[in-house]
Formats: sequence, structure tokens, C-alpha cells
Amino acid sequence: MKKIFALLLALVMTLSLVACGGGGEGGNTESSKKIETLKVAFVPSREPEEIITVTEPLKQMLKDELATQGYEVGEVEITVGTTYEAVGEGLVAGTIDVGLIPGGTYVLYDDGAEVILTATRDGLSKDSDNAKDWNDGKPTEASDKQAVSYRALFIAGPSGKGQELLNKVNNGKELTWEDLDSANWSIMGTSSPAGYIYPALWLQDHYDKGISDLKSAVQSDSYASAFARLASGQVDVLVTYADARRDYAERWNTEFGRSGSIWEETGIIGVTAPIYNDTISVSKNSEIINSDLIAALQQAFINIGNTDAGKKVIAIYSHNGYQVAQASDYDNERAAQKLIQELTAAN
Repeated sequence: MKKIFALLLALVMTLSLVACGGGGEGGNTESSKKIETLKVAFVPSREPEEIITVTEPLKQMLKDELATQGYEVGEVEITVGTTYEAVGEGLVAGTIDVGLIPGGTYVLYDDGAEVILTATRDGLSKDSDNAKDWNDGKPTEASDKQAVSYRALFIAGPSGKGQELLNKVNNGKELTWEDLDSANWSIMGTSSPAGYIYPALWLQDHYDKGISDLKSAVQSDSYASAFARLASGQVDVLVTYADARRDYAERWNTEFGRSGSIWEETGIIGVTAPIYNDTISVSKNSEIINSDLIAALQQAFINIGNTDAGKKVIAIYSHNGYQVAQASDYDNERAAQKLIQELTAAN
């Protein structure tokens, strides 16, 4: 009987161990640590070909960093969405696992996207609310202070109308709505904080008008095409992030064919309130995303952002590193989105 009891006890213990070691959410089984393909998508704030080229090393970096946390990733697939909205929709659908998207895009699609990191970036030598303070003809330089927010700027170009508006600002005169409405504008998609949302709020605050009230506002598919239009005189004003001229200073003279520097031929006619930085968000509907992988991705991107090689890659978005984020960080962005939706509905 003692032998039978011992055998039964051993059997019960074995079954208990099997049950405890089974799968389920949060389980640390070998299969849960294997990922066939991790799908990462970027928004087209730069030209897609440029983003794909610069971010190629990120594939191996992510595989290596996730490997140190026990994840075996077969392939990291990097794509660039046709629009900001396309990346948001991919996160909602679960066809994209990880998206590097602005706060505005995250908020618009937060029913299917979860923010896990906020980008830090180099601060700038200029950060005034007054547009005239940006117009000393000198390049805007990076500072050694890290920032978790940035400004959107209204940049007037070398066209006759652009210079007319700029001269008025530099002479200390207030622009009227009629001044702005007489210009041709380049804007970005409606979920772009710097290319639409915060400029629209600025117009609402100053003129009780929105971007949709402008007679001529064309949507550009990237900031590169927006600056090309500005250089050629197709548009007089564009809206963009504060350090965009630094990114396009060289191409202003080479690819875009201008003779003067971008700092001499363009100027600022409006400055928005600070915008919370870009996000790294994950899909709530992805088949592979869970709390363990989120924690691993957070650490992986933070580690990548702390290396020189990693900084070269994420500099494509002017990112310098990452810190853990939570949804409430973007409550002001939600308020901004709500106002934009109200303004759009009213028009």
C-alpha cells in the first residue's frame, strides 16, 4: 500500500507541474518567446526610401536586444505607411505590431493602439513664442538639453507672398486673417501634430478660424515634398516641426535648387504651443503583442537609443532616445483632437 500511495503521490505532483508549466497569457514558454515576424511601421514624415535605408540597421538591433530578453525573432519587417493614418489603421487592424507615430496619430487611433514610449530629442537654441525671435538669419542649433516636447512653425518661403508676410512679422506688425488667407499653404494629414493639429489650434486661437477655412491649403505626402513646393514657389507657407529646416538645409540648395541658404530665404510667421513628442505605440489587436513583449520592446528601444549606432538610426525622426510613456501623457493631445473634430464638423 505504501508503494501504491507513493506512486499516486508522484503522479499527482507530475500532473501539477505540467499544469503549472502550461501556456496561457503571460506564460514564459518556449513558444511564447519565438516570434516569426515583428512588423514595425514608420509614418512618412520623411521620404519613404530615405526612412527604409536609414532604418535598415534597426532590424538587427531589435533582434539582438530582444534576444537578450529571451525572444527569438525570425524577421523584423520595416515599412513606411503611405500616410500617417495608414499606420494608425494598421495598428488598429493588427497588421502592424509596432508603430513609430506622432502623438496626434496615437490619440486618433488609441482604440486600437497603446503608447509604450515617448521619444526624447535634442532641444533647440530657439524656443520663443514670438515668431520674430526666430528670424535672425542664423541656423537653429541643437542644445545639450533633452526635450520631451517641440514646437510647430509656420514657415514662409521665398515667393513674393511668403516674403510679404515675413516682412510684416519682422516689422512688428500683426498678420490679419486676410493676409494668411491670401497665401498658398502646404499642410500634412489631419493626424499630424506639427503639420495640422497644432497649427489649426493656433489659427483658432488667433483668428477663430481653422485650416479648412483657408482658400488654398494642399496636403503634401511628406515634408520633403512640402519643402520642395516651398522652394519652387508653388506654396508660400508650410507648417512643420521646429527643427525641419535643419533637416532640409542641404537639400534646399542641392535638390531644391535654391541659391541662398534656407535660413536666409525662409522665415517664421507663427509659433505654436509645445507639442508632446512622438510615440512608439503597439497594436492592441496584434497576435503577438502581450505585456511581456511590451516590457521587452520598451527596454530594447531604450537600449538602442542609448548607443551611438542606435542614435544614428532614430535621428531620422530627430529622436535622441526614449522614455516609458503612459496614455495620460497625451491628454492635452486628446483635447486638441477633440477641438479639431469639432471645428471640422462645424465646417
